[in-house]
Amino acid sequence: MVYIYSQAGKPPGTLRHATDPRLCSISEIAAAYGISQNHLMKVLHDLGRAGYVASARGRSGGYRLARPASDIRIGDLLRHTEGNVDLVPCEDCALAPGCGVVSVLDEAMAAFFGVLDRYTLAELVDRHSGFRHLILSLGPPVASAGAPLS
Repeated sequence: MVYIYSQAGKPPGTLRHATDPRLCSISEIAAAYGISQNHLMKVLHDLGRAGYVASARGRSGGYRLARPASDIRIGDLLRHTEGNVDLVPCEDCALAPGCGVVSVLDEAMAAFFGVLDRYTLAELVDRHSGFRHLILSLGPPVASAGAPLS
């Protein structure tokens, strides 16, 4: 999502945000981050079902943010992608019934998400020009001599 958002305003063939009709392809994003296209496809499908990204099929298809980056809270996104985050697995611990650590860790996790909930995807990328520059420097993938993009 950071890559898709950070590509907003770039020339056709690279991509964007919710109001930009151009799309980022799976191969473009996977190449930029050096990740598996198959895994990325599953992640984007899940993010699409949750309303974070929108897709278009076909030869010129791809992905874009489904809503403005300023409406996507980092805490909500992390809760969606990671589910219920426990700092330590307590369910099989013999000390769990009388342990006071769990409540402290739960409080710490609530504080962690409280901070993340204050920030949006737009703020994360836009407020740190160095971060946006780093993402933009990834650019669209360029195949090396004789190497296919996908």
